[in-house]
Amino acid sequence: MRVVARLSALALACATALHLAAVPAVAQTSTAPAGGTGFAASSMSDSEREAFRAEVRAYLMDHPEVIYEAVSELERRQQQAQADMDTTLVEINADDIFRDGHSWVSGNVEGDLTLVEFMDYRCGYCRRAQPVVQQLLNDDGRMRLVIKEFPILGPQSEVMSRFAVAVQQLGGDTPYAQVHERLMGWEGDISQDDMRAIATDLGLDGDAVLARMNGDEVTAVLRANHELAQRLQISGTPTFVMGDGAQGQLLRGALPLDQLQAAARDLRG
Repeated sequence: MRVVARLSALALACATALHLAAVPAVAQTSTAPAGGTGFAASSMSDSEREAFRAEVRAYLMDHPEVIYEAVSELERRQQQAQADMDTTLVEINADDIFRDGHSWVSGNVEGDLTLVEFMDYRCGYCRRAQPVVQQLLNDDGRMRLVIKEFPILGPQSEVMSRFAVAVQQLGGDTPYAQVHERLMGWEGDISQDDMRAIATDLGLDGDAVLARMNGDEVTAVLRANHELAQRLQISGTPTFVMGDGAQGQLLRGALPLDQLQAAARDLRG
């Protein structure tokens, strides 16, 4: 997809450059300041436009690398604009991101930085990211982890998230941590019998957990997480937010350890 987008951008840049002078005068709204010497395509004659177009084409044929430079600069500006927007969105939604009151918290709960993960139990990339996140917490020692249940990959994803949230609400953080670990490694679909057995193994009332899964309390948590993700323009998993509780940055995808560590260094200054 990135290659296609880059080729499209190259084609657009070439077309824009080659046809700049041939745009009809009615589409030109800018003129040179009074007394100035600014360029105005609308003031060019047909022959002048053709000559200018030929010059542009000749220059691009002699220096095709200019097109790549322009596209690279465009991509850099777009990435910076996205990063700036992400920073603003995190600041606006900081309380719901870092202190929602219902998400599971682990790592160093008094840490100076928090890593928030929007995850789905059926997401292969989330499973790939799990040991990386754990290594980050172990190596860093000053980072807090918040898990946002964000099921987006079908009915089984939602069943698993509902089960995990119900366990947390009825049993607390320790049973949730154990369920979270088991679900991250679960293969295939999970049945009611499976969930009842897991809950019982944790010392909980399996039937009570199953009943809780479809209750308003669990639904409210998942709805809040989805609404927050929508406000943050998050549509995939895993997506991370790393910050100090007031500001931070969005990190999309299963990133390698060194990138997560670099983000932490940047945030700590």
